[in-house]
Amino acid sequence: MSDGTKADPWVLKTAPGSSEYSMWRDEDADPPALVCQVGSTSLRYHLSAIDDLAAWLREQGDWVPLGAADEQKDAAEGSVEAWGRSEANPVGGWYGLRTGYRGRFGMYLPPLLEALGLAELTHDARNNRVRAL
Repeated sequence: MSDGTKADPWVLKTAPGSSEYSMWRDEDADPPALVCQVGSTSLRYHLSAIDDLAAWLREQGDWVPLGAADEQKDAAEGSVEAWGRSEANPVGGWYGLRTGYRGRFGMYLPPLLEALGLAELTHDARNNRVRAL
């Protein structure tokens, strides 16, 4: 397992296994960030998303749909994506930090949780789900 730093990022695949991307912690950012590099696109999420999402999944106690969606589209109710933008989550809204690129939380965070041993993920072509371990 890599260190999760810019020099040694986590290399991950989306739940269906169709796309590869990398993530790393940027603890010096304000606020501390989790950087997600997808090709030439850089997404940034609150670093606390790792622990916060793992805790929320434990509270759910069962499988939760990923519901990945772009920022401009509505997220499916009850999904990881919806929770990642909800005013009821620990950051009080979007975990995404870069306006215009705040979505796709449900696509990129769950595979990281799986790699870290915090969650289990289905790997179907569509409609994947995640649950806490």
